[in-house]
Amino acid sequence: MKLHGVIPAIITPMDEHGALDTEALGRQAAYLSKAGVHGFFVGGTTAEGAYLSTEELRTAFTVVRRASEGRQFLCLASLRASTAMVCAEVEALADLEPDFMVIIAPYYLAASQADILHHFRQILAVSRAPVIVYNIPSTTHNPISLETVLELAREAKVVGTKDSSGDFKAFSRGVLEGCGPGFAWIQGDDYLDGPSLQVGAHGLVTGLGNVRIDDYLAMYRAAQEGDWETVKDCQRRVNRLYGVIRACEGRVIPAIKAAVSLEGRCQPWMRNLSMSPTEADLKAVAGVLEGRLAATAAPNRPIVR
Repeated sequence: MKLHGVIPAIITPMDEHGALDTEALGRQAAYLSKAGVHGFFVGGTTAEGAYLSTEELRTAFTVVRRASEGRQFLCLASLRASTAMVCAEVEALADLEPDFMVIIAPYYLAASQADILHHFRQILAVSRAPVIVYNIPSTTHNPISLETVLELAREAKVVGTKDSSGDFKAFSRGVLEGCGPGFAWIQGDDYLDGPSLQVGAHGLVTGLGNVRIDDYLAMYRAAQEGDWETVKDCQRRVNRLYGVIRACEGRVIPAIKAAVSLEGRCQPWMRNLSMSPTEADLKAVAGVLEGRLAATAAPNRPIVR
């Protein structure tokens, strides 16, 4: 199965007690699935995956699988801090048979590139599923260098990388360097989706797309057709949607949950309840969403569906 296309990093809706809201998760997954996304990224950063237990990951994955009804491939992330913890979780969830496992660098203690290579090779030895290398140094504080990604790409089970570093220079170098037809370069920064597709990226993982996914799908379709003006137009709309995050002073996941709640598909609660968006946040995000609707409907600006 080829890793490609628009892959939402689906949120994990919570109730007012900070417990999983499986009904809302099913509703959100159904919205994205029916819109035509290519895959799902379950248990990632936007899902607050580091705060979910292994059994909660199992539940979330099962709900998304049921809602997708076989239309999408499923990526399952394990965001534990140490190699041993990730290996244990990967083995515990192997019976779910995800299409891909998503693995980050070890975190909390500083890790060298040699440590990161050892970490991934230990996990590859126990994972039944192909592995995606997930580079997100903003949370791990241990960046995965381009050279390390290229080294890992030689492993038969490593099928791609999701890059959330924001380092477009390194990402574009990797795309242009190439790692063979079986390796996918996936962009994880919403601001860089259009430019990444223009240099040949195979797809994108989006957290912000939980709010409204249409522009991401239109952007990917346009890139497949070589329609770069439409790609740029879609990127401009994504950039405006990013205003919901600025409205919450850069608190990414609370902003996304606030926006999805205003769209009527979940409540705005976070796993750590104190991190949830405030009433002021909800009001600010509502203003951005209403303004964006006005902007996309402005004369002489086509709406791509």
